[in-house]
Amino acid sequence: MKRIKTFLLSLAAGLFSATAQNVVEEITVHDEQSGRDEVIDLPEGMTQSCDSLLSEWMAKKYLYPDTTCVDPNTNPAFTPEEYQERLRRLPVVMEMPYNNVVQKFIDQYTSRLRRSVSYMLGAANFYVPIFEEALDYYGLPLELKYLPVIESALEPKAKSRAGAVGLWQFMLATAKRYDLTVNSLIDERQDPYKSTWAAARYLRDLYKIYSDWNLVIAAYNCGPANVNKAIHRAGGVHDYWTIYPYLPAETRGYVPAFIAANYVMNYYCEHNICPMKTKYPLSTDTLLVNRDLHLEQVMAFTGLDKEAIQALNPQYRTDVIPGSVGPMSLCLPTEALTALIDQGDSIFNYRSDDLLTRRATVAVPETQASSRRSSASASHSRSSQKATKSKSDRSERKSKKQKKQATKTATVRKGETLSEIAARNGTSVKKLRQLNGIKGDRINIGQKLRVK
Repeated sequence: MKRIKTFLLSLAAGLFSATAQNVVEEITVHDEQSGRDEVIDLPEGMTQSCDSLLSEWMAKKYLYPDTTCVDPNTNPAFTPEEYQERLRRLPVVMEMPYNNVVQKFIDQYTSRLRRSVSYMLGAANFYVPIFEEALDYYGLPLELKYLPVIESALEPKAKSRAGAVGLWQFMLATAKRYDLTVNSLIDERQDPYKSTWAAARYLRDLYKIYSDWNLVIAAYNCGPANVNKAIHRAGGVHDYWTIYPYLPAETRGYVPAFIAANYVMNYYCEHNICPMKTKYPLSTDTLLVNRDLHLEQVMAFTGLDKEAIQALNPQYRTDVIPGSVGPMSLCLPTEALTALIDQGDSIFNYRSDDLLTRRATVAVPETQASSRRSSASASHSRSSQKATKSKSDRSERKSKKQKKQATKTATVRKGETLSEIAARNGTSVKKLRQLNGIKGDRINIGQKLRVK
């Protein structure tokens, strides 16, 4: 068995090495009308190394070469009329014309990029059903499912030089506008499901602007501002091939590359390109996590390796699933997920002190200087309290003295009247009545009256 396995691997290596790729980032197209050569940048999905694509976990786990393929290194020649007829027969609603620029991109896919096409035909079994579901839901042309072919070569973690990420190559600003979470812990541009649904909404919104699918995918590549500028420079004409000379270099090749991708993903057999075989993937399910969970904790209770968990959950940028921020999805093979659920809270408690080390609170130790300041502050506080108390006591005594001085009484003598008492104490009868609650003139001998 070991010898057979070694033989098959050697055969596969020979098959792929015979069509090894060189990294090319631009192509030259001859313009017959002007007689000049034009240099066009390739979309970054056409510059991906096939070796990096094959090192992706899904590829290593579920894809393998078709060793029964007949004559895989021969690329037959066809006439322009045959290419034109094949493009005409594609079951699409989008316009896919033939010209020498489209031919250049078809040649790239059917010769230099044959290995990548083999990979993408196999990987399409993983991702295209997701693409088709979202596109169909929004009523978009299903041929847009091949847009990620030229964007990322169906690599979920693809990153461009400009900072675009994922199968659909979202820039950060656009991703956030379409509700994809991107922060230090999470990048949902790498989530095949969420990014696909976001891309479908973005494409739908672009079509509302242009009502032309070629302009839509041009705007998807370089942004609506650049397309609008090209339309203006072309005199307001809303046609991709008319505004073509005014577009950025990469976008000039974007629609031709998209047409070529649709061609090769449908007519690969005619060019002796063999799709990689696909093993039936394990069924998966998703669990929502509402507490922080480390991948080591998942590994301990499921037996899965870290690479597998990361491949099924590519949106997490670290080893921690930040469930405490909000409910986070965890995708695992169904059996592993069931085993995880059966563990209950024990999975969160497993080595939590070692693995989840981000502290919620920390104590600040006192330094000698802060201790001296604290002591001085306490001493000052005690002095302040004493001074305050002393001041309060003095104020209270003064208040009592002032109150005593402010209150003056007179004793009623025999035969005295209110008029006489008022005259003797420098006040009035009216004031005496008010101070002592007297209504008439009756007073008693020995009665004390307030006079002040």
